[in-house]
Amino acid sequence: MAISPSSPLTGSAITGLTSPTYTLSADSTDSFAKQWAVTALGGTQAGVSTHSPDLPFTLTFKRPKSFKVLGVKNAITGQYSNVGMNEFKTIVRKSVAIQSGQYGVAVIEINVRLPAGSASYDAVNVKALASAAGGFVSNQIQGICDTVLTGVM
Repeated sequence: MAISPSSPLTGSAITGLTSPTYTLSADSTDSFAKQWAVTALGGTQAGVSTHSPDLPFTLTFKRPKSFKVLGVKNAITGQYSNVGMNEFKTIVRKSVAIQSGQYGVAVIEINVRLPAGSASYDAVNVKALASAAGGFVSNQIQGICDTVLTGVM
């Protein structure tokens, strides 16, 4: 199944945002990535801005430009001497004010590094990896946000 988030995308519960949703519009990037811009907000999100060229709010998913495959096994040990990693990346960018009239771009990146061969040989454990990661982020997003805002873990 291709990457295609539902729109509007339901955001996780965060103090100060009531039932946040994000309407996504396909955006362009390179041929090895898909990107969406947040063009409308739902719920109560006072002060939150949608995407514009100077104040970005985008979600991007990138795949490797070329996939690594398993090489040749060592004739004596039967082991692969070097197992390449295929890296996938999720990037969420959002403009944030740093002072009145001045903005920066905050970025959250989630990287998946998958050993070559594991997608076809052990898909069920790759699924468990993804499930646990998604559940962890969803479960801990308030704490992650609090730590980012206060520096206290």
